[in-house]
This record gives sequence, structure tokens and C-alpha cells, in this order.
Amino acid sequence: QVQLVESGGGLVQAGGSLRLSCAASGRTFSRYAMGWFRQAPGKEREFVAARSWSGDSTNYADSVKDRFTISRDNAKATLYLQMNSLKPEDTAVYYCAARAYGSSNGVASSWDYWGQGTQVTVSS
Repeated sequence: QVQLVESGGGLVQAGGSLRLSCAASGRTFSRYAMGWFRQAPGKEREFVAARSWSGDSTNYADSVKDRFTISRDNAKATLYLQMNSLKPEDTAVYYCAARAYGSSNGVASSWDYWGQGTQVTVSS
């Protein structure tokens, strides 16, 4: 089992940037595909970005492509999400997710482990 703890959320003006972090513990981080999802009030959880466990595949939602960048540091067992050019519609709770030896697919139900989430609020 792997434990995930997100950090880095906060309040930012539209056009600003934030970097989210997800610290993992419990198992060998490098064996896990890692991803980011988000959930806005009254909406279903949606895929944001993911990276396969082997690192050969990275996937982004169309809504964040060219603005967000997912990366991982296996030595630090940490996943990152650099978010630039933020928009009010990016406001949501952002969740880190993991699954062993997984691909970078965006289907939430196929991910096994989840963090508690971090709030991102973008003001207009």
C-alpha cells in the first residue's frame, strides 16, 4: 500500500501559477503510475494529468494541456504538478493518485490509491 499527501494548494489570481506536490510513502515509488485529478463543487472528479510508471507515457486533459506540467522525482518519492496561466475554472480540490505498474490513463476508477486533496482557488 502507498500513502499520498498533497500540498501546495492555495488562492491565486487568474493568470498566476502554483506548484502542487504529492509525497508518497509505503512502497517503491518508481513502480507506480502517478496522476492528478480534480473535483469542483457539484461536479464529478475529473482527470488532469498522469505519468506511467515507466515514464514513457504522459497524458493531459485537453483543458490543461500547454498550461500544466506533471513531473516526478523518484529519488524523493514526490509527484509535482506545475500549473501556469491559471483560470477560475481550474478551481477545485486536486487529488494525487497512484497505481502499481499502471499506464497514464485518465479513468479515475482504475486508480488504486488517493491522497486527501488540496484546495486550489483561482480568483478572477
